[in-house]
Amino acid sequence: VGTHALCWIHAERLLHKLMPATPGQVKHVETLRELVWHFYKALKAYRRKPDPRAARGLQARFDRIFSLRTGYGDLDKLLFRLGRRKAELLRVLERPETPLHTNASERDLRGLVIKRKISGGTVSRNGRQARDSMLGLMKTCQKLGLSFWHYLGDRLEINDEDHAVAPLASMVAARA
Repeated sequence: VGTHALCWIHAERLLHKLMPATPGQVKHVETLRELVWHFYKALKAYRRKPDPRAARGLQARFDRIFSLRTGYGDLDKLLFRLGRRKAELLRVLERPETPLHTNASERDLRGLVIKRKISGGTVSRNGRQARDSMLGLMKTCQKLGLSFWHYLGDRLEINDEDHAVAPLASMVAARA
């Protein structure tokens, strides 16, 4: 739980957000984005078939890419900044089950963020915990293909016996 990885999609997005002013700067950014995407594909291949020799090669390749200096100050600063996060960006080399991007977990949080923006937040800590619990249960039911309302009705004992729902923990464990 305490070991985190960084998202490669977000790392590349930082390159995409740069605002180059000259054709040379544009070329540097395009080249670096291409290098990052090729590297990302290599990391995906590594996840499918981990190999210690390949891991060492990928670490060396990472160092070559993120130690480049182009003369474009913003790009060079960004490369340096991303290079300092090597351990988190290359977490997949020590733990191949680690996802390379966080799109799925961000999608899970989207409902919470939209609700928070619309409502302006909660008044109390208890309200925040209740909201987060309900949204978490709703999202879990959705991922399990289970009606949240049937689940909630079963737990509050207002459903017919026809809709008896197993505990979510056992359903999640069965899917794992």
